[in-house]
Amino acid sequence: MPHLVILYTPQLDRETDMRALCRKLADTMIAQRDEAGKAVFPLGGTRVLAYPAAHFAVADGGAAARAQGKGEDCAFAYFNLRMGRGRSDAVKQRAGEALVAVAREHLAPVLARRPVGLTLQVDEGQEAFDGKFGNLHPLFEKQ
Repeated sequence: MPHLVILYTPQLDRETDMRALCRKLADTMIAQRDEAGKAVFPLGGTRVLAYPAAHFAVADGGAAARAQGKGEDCAFAYFNLRMGRGRSDAVKQRAGEALVAVAREHLAPVLARRPVGLTLQVDEGQEAFDGKFGNLHPLFEKQ
């Protein structure tokens, strides 16, 4: 953890570089600092994953936008940042605002061309089970 998962309508793949957006969002997460200047998120635990929806329906399908001469079907992206407990409300707020700013800037050209709904949600919680394993974290312990 933390994991930022993006679910989005697949037409966005034709209109923006989702891989670049993922990298920008991960870099933004890595740059977050708490009140003491400590990294908010562990480097080795930071993940951003994006998935296009195989099937979707958004709003009226774009009928209102087409009637107003504003183009195509509606698009959508849902960003869900999931983190473990223990960070202050101010830290969570700043992280959310920073991620929204990056997504807004990256997607500005798309927003200028078509109707797009965007949602970013920050969730935290205590897991009933939290099994972590692998060899990724040790790469960053010496930094």
